[in-house]
Amino acid sequence: MKGALAALLAVVGLAVGALPAASHAEYPDKPIRLVIPFVPGGAADLLGRYLAKALTADFGQPVVVESRSGAGGLIGIEAGRAAPPDGYTLTLISSSYTVNPALYKLKFDPVHDITPIIQISRGPMLIVTSPAFPATSITELVDFARANPNKVNFASSGQGSVIHLANELFNKRFGIQMTHVPYKGGGNAQTDIMAGQVDVYFASTASAIPNVQAGRMRALGVTTANRIAALPNVPTVAESGLPGYEATMWYGIIGPKDLPPAIVARVNAAINKAIAPPEAREKLEADGAEPAGGSAEAFGKLIAREIALWGQVVRDLGIRPE
Repeated sequence: MKGALAALLAVVGLAVGALPAASHAEYPDKPIRLVIPFVPGGAADLLGRYLAKALTADFGQPVVVESRSGAGGLIGIEAGRAAPPDGYTLTLISSSYTVNPALYKLKFDPVHDITPIIQISRGPMLIVTSPAFPATSITELVDFARANPNKVNFASSGQGSVIHLANELFNKRFGIQMTHVPYKGGGNAQTDIMAGQVDVYFASTASAIPNVQAGRMRALGVTTANRIAALPNVPTVAESGLPGYEATMWYGIIGPKDLPPAIVARVNAAINKAIAPPEAREKLEADGAEPAGGSAEAFGKLIAREIALWGQVVRDLGIRPE
């Protein structure tokens, strides 16, 4: 998603620059802080800066990005959650937010001690292998793993990461046993996939698509219900004859607990507008993602549903953080 969001920073002026700044006496009437709980320069940071620019144009008030990385995003999330519920501190979260409650002892209730505002984007993971790996489809991968329990290994971007749990859920759903090889980040995992040092990786689409298109990795399938525009010939897991599995990567915006409904509605509407232009969709689709949008209520249900899903996977497998 990183490359797409960098391009979005260039086109956001076209999308929202021509819109008149809204006048809202009640909110907002001063600068807004957008907490990004991830390292600068990554996909989350670029997405946050795109939104900050779009919201600044819409609100007529500066929206200032504040990077607060560390502890799997928990440092920034805690900072945003502890702010007054007045709409002047918003926090960007990723799908890892729904994994953390099962792995760490949180100081807050991840469902009830926040205010969901909107899901921004969503996209699949791409199930990839080395070109030399014997399986050339999802069905062949499952059959090969069943015939060779624990002999097929899979990489992840870290113990307890969303990518790790997505692969474990895949193993559980289809009754196979693959050996986990955790890495400190996705870059090294992909390097070893291309070199044939590990067999399988559930990669983020943005980083994997260029390597798949160049023939350095083989894409077997995507982990969502629909194919992606960037790789239209790569089937979903269900289309491969193995229904009942889905895993999504996403970003969204939350606020502190008890954020007034009028403010939630105002921010939700502004972000829905910011991700609606065709340019936004085209740029995100190039990296395998798509705008999400929708209501605050729907986003809250997604958070609760995925906390329950990943919590069950962690408990069933006895996974512990590194």
